[in-house]
Amino acid sequence: MYRLFETIRINNGVPENIYLHNERMNRSRKAICNKKDLLNLEDYVTVPVDMKEGIVKCRIIYSESVISVEFTKYVPANVKTLKKVDAGTIKYDHKYLDRSRLISLIDKGVADDIIIIRNNCVTDTSYSNIVFTDGKNWITPDTPLLPGTMREYLLRKGVISQERITVNDISRFTHFRLINAMLMFEAPLNHVNFIH
Repeated sequence: MYRLFETIRINNGVPENIYLHNERMNRSRKAICNKKDLLNLEDYVTVPVDMKEGIVKCRIIYSESVISVEFTKYVPANVKTLKKVDAGTIKYDHKYLDRSRLISLIDKGVADDIIIIRNNCVTDTSYSNIVFTDGKNWITPDTPLLPGTMREYLLRKGVISQERITVNDISRFTHFRLINAMLMFEAPLNHVNFIH
């Protein structure tokens, strides 16, 4: 049986955007495990007393049901360089615990992380969605490997929009941000200057 996971940001003891994690988890359980009942992550997330201050990462591993819940203090990755990598037909349409195929594409000697290209279209990095700006608008690719919860939140709020972004389109943009449940829309702003 496949194992999947959700990563929830806990801000001073309060889980953020848990409804979006519920939606994705139950969608995956239905698609992969044929489970039609709905689980509610709020029933499983009890923040320990020593994790109620600051930003904490809550990782929930599940398949048909919840397997484990872990809490750790959050330390953001320091990603400054991205290398463009053509990933061919790679798929990561559910948040699988086994991320070895994605990780194998990274060469830390060349760049901190990768920007994954599939069918000449920009998708994601190895651990986050990406948003670009031309100085006016924030745009995310409409071809993500995995539509993240923060991406979905920002789309629903109208903070970002989505469109097809090919490799040739990247030059239209000046900066990018990496977003995921932990980074939110507070991630550092980086110049678009990807390693080939």
